[in-house]
Amino acid sequence: RASLLRRDSVHGAFDGTIRVDEERQSFVANGNEVKVIYADSPDSIDYTEYGINNAIVVDNTGVWRDQEGLSRHLQSKGVAKVILTAPGKGDMKNVVAGINNDMIDPADTIISAASCTTNAIVPPLKAMDDRYGIISGHVETVHAYTNDQNLIDNYHKADRRGRSAPLNMVITETGAAKAVAKVLPQLAGKLTGNAIRVPIPNVSMAILNLTLGRATTKEEVNEYMRHMALHSTMRKQIDYSNSPEVVSSDFVGSRHACIFDAQATIVNGTQAVLYLWYDNEFGYSCQVYRILEQVSGIRYARYPRNS
Repeated sequence: RASLLRRDSVHGAFDGTIRVDEERQSFVANGNEVKVIYADSPDSIDYTEYGINNAIVVDNTGVWRDQEGLSRHLQSKGVAKVILTAPGKGDMKNVVAGINNDMIDPADTIISAASCTTNAIVPPLKAMDDRYGIISGHVETVHAYTNDQNLIDNYHKADRRGRSAPLNMVITETGAAKAVAKVLPQLAGKLTGNAIRVPIPNVSMAILNLTLGRATTKEEVNEYMRHMALHSTMRKQIDYSNSPEVVSSDFVGSRHACIFDAQATIVNGTQAVLYLWYDNEFGYSCQVYRILEQVSGIRYARYPRNS
């Protein structure tokens, strides 16, 4: 429904124009026609009938997460590539924009953009590992509830998730810690992870409890992360906040994969605890779009050229 794009309970009103064309089964957003296609299976669509060819399908259904399932898209006429917006299974490439996107090969037909949490934690984990070396660590995510949970108590196949999302904090699991190893192989087996779903609709937090290879201080870590947010190749992935007043709603609409909260940093010798905010909807969508641009062959001219 176009009305869901026009008005969003979290992100507000769409800043533009939307027109529905029922005859063409499409809607036009800011002059761009978006075709709505109905199908029973991903391999039953002829995209060329709609004037679409050499398409890149972004699969965010979560139904298929392996090579075999996602390859059904490629059987449809007009489809060239598939991007999965969830951690991929098997030997599928899991890509976090700004970190390991150089592994994307023009011949790749199916890749994963990992998860919102993996995208949030991988950039600071890489930064900390490059500077200090990570011996071990634990990732705890305080995550906004999602559509997978129930509005009121009802059956759910997963433990605890059947309880009302707006009324409870729900302990659950996250695969983000294990997924890190697919992006940063040097951290394989070094991280554990867990998650708590909380009664807010958007913006989550990841808490990294790390054992480092050498001792440091809060001031040093904060200054280093500030530098990474401003001057490194990860400046689109890591943002930096030094305000003692910020709360989760302040980061709705952030385009970064995560926002490092300097005020919350805790360091005791080789133990460091980092707090990372992230818009698990829009921030992650921006990361997916960055991969989509690269796969599409879009390149922006930059000056200086090595920036």
